[in-house]
Amino acid sequence: MRAATHTRLSAFDLGVVAYERALAWQEALLKKRGQGEHGDTLLLLEHPPVFTLGRGGKVQHLLNPRQVPVYRVGRGGDVTFHGPGQLVGYPVIALTGHDVHAYLRALEAVLVATLRAYGLEACRREGLTGVWVGEEKIASIGVGVRRWVTYHGFALNVDPDLSYFSDIVPCGLAGVRMTSMARLLGCPVSLPAVKALVADIFARQFGYEEIIWQKSLLTLDSETPAPASRL
Repeated sequence: MRAATHTRLSAFDLGVVAYERALAWQEALLKKRGQGEHGDTLLLLEHPPVFTLGRGGKVQHLLNPRQVPVYRVGRGGDVTFHGPGQLVGYPVIALTGHDVHAYLRALEAVLVATLRAYGLEACRREGLTGVWVGEEKIASIGVGVRRWVTYHGFALNVDPDLSYFSDIVPCGLAGVRMTSMARLLGCPVSLPAVKALVADIFARQFGYEEIIWQKSLLTLDSETPAPASRL
């Protein structure tokens, strides 16, 4: 799937970023991309512990939120957890063909290819969104689209604290068990290495010829207030 006529993808390696700040950056980039002031962008980062609910997510799926912040946001899907050790990707790209279903399948393909590069036989499941290894879910996807520009995105469990997932009904799927690359491989996994591989496979999947790596989005901090709704 080709995302756009642009041949360059701006990729940002942002480290650990508070959820509200990352969402504000997405909103700013969404506006700029829609107005043609910025090209396609992939944000790669981690979050401090946070639970998020999609547009139709059910509050009752928050079983025990502890003292972890909870946000209602404008993506699809139900409830999920983000935290250190989990690679979060937020593509802000213009969709060609206006086909959200194809976009979701392309994101799954990126994650499946990444996991298979580590020897993990990952797959998607018919009728569901995300990526599994065997009976366990390892990656979640929830996207938003505004004027055919995407935001929100995917979360790949590299080596997060999986205990947080027992405090929710992940993705609204009763009985689902979440796993991670480190757990399945039985050894530490370098998140920077996974990040670089995801970016490379993403660029190939979506037809970009070049990745331009950048480090900071601080110039956007004054442009857009955080639109997150905290519960």
